[in-house]
Amino acid sequence: MIYSNQKADSVGAISSTLCLIHCVATPFIFFAQSSLFDCCNEAPVWWKFIDYFFLVISFIAVFRSTKTTTKNWIKPALWLSWSILFVIIINEKLSMFPLSESFIYLPTISLIALHLYNRKYCQCNTDKCCTNEK
Repeated sequence: MIYSNQKADSVGAISSTLCLIHCVATPFIFFAQSSLFDCCNEAPVWWKFIDYFFLVISFIAVFRSTKTTTKNWIKPALWLSWSILFVIIINEKLSMFPLSESFIYLPTISLIALHLYNRKYCQCNTDKCCTNEK
């Protein structure tokens, strides 16, 4: 159980970090591309679906981490961060309300920090201490 909790937090932190890199790199990649080619103003479809891929992976990581954490405040913090990230990504795709693209960094960075915190402070000597299941 100890290993699976740390694995979920590691996957969550790595996934969130890759998502952050994706979010930071996208404007630069497409700015460079638009400077070289006049034909392509839009991102490729596969590039747009990377957002959903990271969202699914982070959902699984948050789900697993909240099942096994000993810190009760981590559960709502992880779900709140994931929910905000979800709303921002869906809003970006559907353009429901105007929102700066820089807002995506806060929930992403908070997911990274929360997963790393949970991984560091849920170090157990037994199999039972990191689980809420009796």
